[in-house]
Amino acid sequence: MKCIGIIPARYGSTRFPGKPLADISGKTMIRRVYEQACKCRALSEVVVATDHPLIYDHVQSFGKVVMTSTSHQSGTDRCREALEGTFGNGYSGEDVVVNIQGDEPLIHPRQIELLTGAFTDPGVRIASLMKKIDSAGELFDENVVKVVVNAHSNAIYFSRLPVPFYRGLAREQWLASGTWYRHIGLYGYRINALHATGRLPASRLEQAESLEQLRWIEHGMQIHMIETNIESLSVDTPDDLKKLPELPD
Repeated sequence: MKCIGIIPARYGSTRFPGKPLADISGKTMIRRVYEQACKCRALSEVVVATDHPLIYDHVQSFGKVVMTSTSHQSGTDRCREALEGTFGNGYSGEDVVVNIQGDEPLIHPRQIELLTGAFTDPGVRIASLMKKIDSAGELFDENVVKVVVNAHSNAIYFSRLPVPFYRGLAREQWLASGTWYRHIGLYGYRINALHATGRLPASRLEQAESLEQLRWIEHGMQIHMIETNIESLSVDTPDDLKKLPELPD
């Protein structure tokens, strides 16, 4: 089994235009992510998939990059197009694509290795990560996506609200009474499963929560979840850059 890492890098972020080219301690964010991903020995290669010539030219100076459409609605769509191009050669339907978020400059290679390890089980078609929620702030934050899993660690539902709802219990008691998991948006797909996601029509649950993974679940695809204790920091706005530690050149 071979694994390819694809980093979607869109230029026109609503909250942070040009985000992949933001400077972080002397290197661009996209270079930071690329270099961290390249440290993962489970990946046979790492490719940036972008929609903008400035990002394309920049990444060419240090790594592999492919140009993709400006019309994609998700990183999954961008990964799928990148795979259908030059970088899809030499891979089979049972090989694995890892969709690596382009706005996590501190992503740890062990996170990627943990995810790819799930595919030693031939029954796993899509996998992702989750981390136990340990603060009420996270639990009730609608920007923190929660995931509910079954006894086999397959996702039942993703929501921006805390699920399950603890009826009759005061909110301040919830965290001590149950276990909730935050979804970490690092995805792995068998190549044939990734192609299958592109044939699915939009679903009502996806549209309600604005979470594309609900489309896959609603159409019967399983997402296997792996628990991690490694924290990840994403950069969504320019202010988030201030939360990052000083990094080496």
